[in-house]
Amino acid sequence: MASADLRDELNCSICLDPYTDPVSLRCGHNFCRSCIVSVLDTQEAAGAYSCPDCRAEYPERPALEKNRKLGNIVECFLSTQPGMEETRIFCTYCDSPAPAVKSCLHCEASFCEKHLSRHSKSSEHILVEPIVTFDDRKCSTHKEMLKYYCPMDAVCICVSCCVAGGHKGHHVEPMNMAFEKEKEKLENIMEKLNSEREDIEKSVHNLEDHRKGENLRSSKVIKRVFALFKDLRDQLSKLERELICAITRQENQVLLQINNMIQELERKKDELERKIHQGEELSKFHDPQAFLTELSTSDMTSGHRTYDVIGDVKDVGTQNYMSVSQMLHQGLAHFSDSLFMKIKRQFRVLGKSDLLLDIDTAHNNIIISQDLRSASYTATSQNRPDGPKRFKARQVFSARSFSSGRHYWEVDVSQAERWMIGVAGESLQRKLVGKGSFIGYNDKSWALCANYFFTACHNNIHKRLVSDSSVQVVGIYLDYKAGRLSFVQVCDPIRHLHTFTASFTEPMHLAFYLFPGSCLRIVI
Repeated sequence: MASADLRDELNCSICLDPYTDPVSLRCGHNFCRSCIVSVLDTQEAAGAYSCPDCRAEYPERPALEKNRKLGNIVECFLSTQPGMEETRIFCTYCDSPAPAVKSCLHCEASFCEKHLSRHSKSSEHILVEPIVTFDDRKCSTHKEMLKYYCPMDAVCICVSCCVAGGHKGHHVEPMNMAFEKEKEKLENIMEKLNSEREDIEKSVHNLEDHRKGENLRSSKVIKRVFALFKDLRDQLSKLERELICAITRQENQVLLQINNMIQELERKKDELERKIHQGEELSKFHDPQAFLTELSTSDMTSGHRTYDVIGDVKDVGTQNYMSVSQMLHQGLAHFSDSLFMKIKRQFRVLGKSDLLLDIDTAHNNIIISQDLRSASYTATSQNRPDGPKRFKARQVFSARSFSSGRHYWEVDVSQAERWMIGVAGESLQRKLVGKGSFIGYNDKSWALCANYFFTACHNNIHKRLVSDSSVQVVGIYLDYKAGRLSFVQVCDPIRHLHTFTASFTEPMHLAFYLFPGSCLRIVI
């Protein structure tokens, strides 16, 4: 067998160097003791052991059997190979080659485990990992071992450098002491760097969470935009269909009237042509008596009516145009209110007007919450002192009133089977007993009412409404200057319920009417 092939056979498959203290597993494969111990220690964490070569598995940590014969073969081979000692570091004091575990810079010697135990523990004996040559550990100027460290120049120096060399007068430290200090500094620096890294990782994590949150929010906003514009297109399409149907219906009415007029005029034309023919015949008479007799028996001298046909048609067309124009105006006004409330609700363009309930207006069977936002019915009188603002009816006003601008509120009606909410003028009668002072039952107030029937009411005129689902939260939008008051069902998507048009002439309050067992709350 060639020397190179034999050397390959004597190399550990883990460290790829000649075996050191070779041991065997039951499968027959050999390894350096330190190498296989490291592998088994690593496998121990996983709870499964196997041979690194053949992958043979062991239920328990395998016993290591010292292979003395292989160890002797390795030693003999290394001793017969020129230059092998240069690639291996052996104990200086062993007669037969023994691998060194440490080298002493002071002694300039390497030690195996046995001789290291007898080595001096003095601080001047600096132990390092085994090294082949000590030349690179010596001062290039004085050829002495480097034992000190000069912090000023940040270099390792020898004794002569300290006493008479270029570092004379510098503050120097023993290399071991400098090593400990610098290592401690490095540890502090590493601790700070690790702390900074953790802070950065935390910041990155927070930013990633923020990015995900922004992506999610953007997706939700995009969905709301799609839903909003789909709803707007649906409403515009509905309004378009209604207008086209109304125009077509009115066109048919006008055309019917025009057709009737044409038929009447055709009849009149035939009559006139008959008379013209009769007149032409009379004009041919030369006998006076016969002419006068025939003329007196004809209807040639009967009255004739002049028709303003174009004027009549224009009047009908103008009336129909005004009707369509009014319908378009009302439809667009409703569309504008609905659009405004949808955008406000979904995109927070306009916040809710901050409202609190005025306890001085509350009927004595109404309990007002501490935050002044909830009103609930109670059968027990609260015995509040009477005053000019207090209602005789089971009603309560908001403390704040509005006499300009646009305002929006939301009212939670989910805790009331029956409820009545709306707005009312400052001058609404407070001391009247009976329906005359109820909101929606007079010309001073407008209300949405759920009392067996779902209605919008003003001046005691009730209009039945239809809702596809149970109303939980009602949005109220007041455009004081434009004279519009709209109610919507707060859901997804938002649904328009009813819009009043009026001319507001006094400050307006949010108003509640409380039925027994009900509770209404202003939503923040």
